[in-house]
Amino acid sequence: MSSLFVNIGERTNVTGSAKFKKLIMEGDYEAALAVARQQVENGAQIIDVNMDEGLLDSQAAMVRFLNLIASEPEISRVPVMIDSSKWQVIEAGLKCVQGKAIVNSISLKEGEEAFLQQAGLLRRYGAAVVVMAFDEKGQADTADRKFEICARSYGLLTQKIGFPPEDIIFDPNIFAVATGIEEHNNYAVEFFDAVKRIKRDLPYCRTSGGVSNVSFAFRGNNPVREAMHAVFLYHAIRAGLDMGIVNAGQLMVYEDIPKDLLERVEDVILNRRPDATERLLEIADNYRANAARAETADLAWRSENVEKRLEYALVKGITEFIIADTEEARRQAEKPLDVIEGPLMTGMNVVGDLFGAGKMFLPQV
Repeated sequence: MSSLFVNIGERTNVTGSAKFKKLIMEGDYEAALAVARQQVENGAQIIDVNMDEGLLDSQAAMVRFLNLIASEPEISRVPVMIDSSKWQVIEAGLKCVQGKAIVNSISLKEGEEAFLQQAGLLRRYGAAVVVMAFDEKGQADTADRKFEICARSYGLLTQKIGFPPEDIIFDPNIFAVATGIEEHNNYAVEFFDAVKRIKRDLPYCRTSGGVSNVSFAFRGNNPVREAMHAVFLYHAIRAGLDMGIVNAGQLMVYEDIPKDLLERVEDVILNRRPDATERLLEIADNYRANAARAETADLAWRSENVEKRLEYALVKGITEFIIADTEEARRQAEKPLDVIEGPLMTGMNVVGDLFGAGKMFLPQV
């Protein structure tokens, strides 16, 4: 399993973020830039930009926002994924981006001729491309169909127009699970299986997906949604997923998911039992009700000795007490280096183990 998972920030998207949409509709581009900056600060290694809103001049908004990003070093240090269903918006965006862009997305929905024409233009711009598992018959929802469409797309791109395979990113469609519809229960497993086959049989390509789609059935219940995202990513990365569109500031550490919630979310994601959805619903409201209380930090760990406190703070990413605790540890140690080689190194070893096991992602690190 590779732990080199790439986080694509999802919040600069008018279709997925009500806050970002409001800022763009009001023309408050300074505040919109702050959203992009926060995603990068929270660990996004690519930012997805989408301006597809019916009441918005999407092309003008995309051009303005990308030009503003280019003048912001803290944001422009990461690549941009131009996300649109409108070809004129994509092409206008590509003319603004300095360096290599990623286009999200093209597909075989309109047939091979349109697919190859768009891909050829993207190659001229030097862009990488996200290819959806979508053809003339519709979106693929089984592993076999997902792989069939991706394999066909791969052959067309690499053999017909010489598109570099390392610039191809397949999105095999992440759909919502636990919707109450039995046919949806295996959607996550079908995605994992498709990713395995794509990575095994289509050399050098990458795989991606919109992770928050999987938890749409629990909109309004962030604790459960975040647990579902962490569990989904844990298994998807093991299957070979290279990157995912996520809210980089809200990635839960797999190890921190309460055991009863973890078991039931695993049952849902892996479709391990027919009553998995019902069992998750039984406890879901408890986690929503307890969310506010959970945000109040449990300070029991503050009663530990300073070495344990430093180790705990490092693993959990708590910065509130770090200066005082580090100074206390320095005063107690024979030499300052002992603080680094002791509790700080112990904490980093735990972080490294969690990261290597796919239970912690780069934003948390």
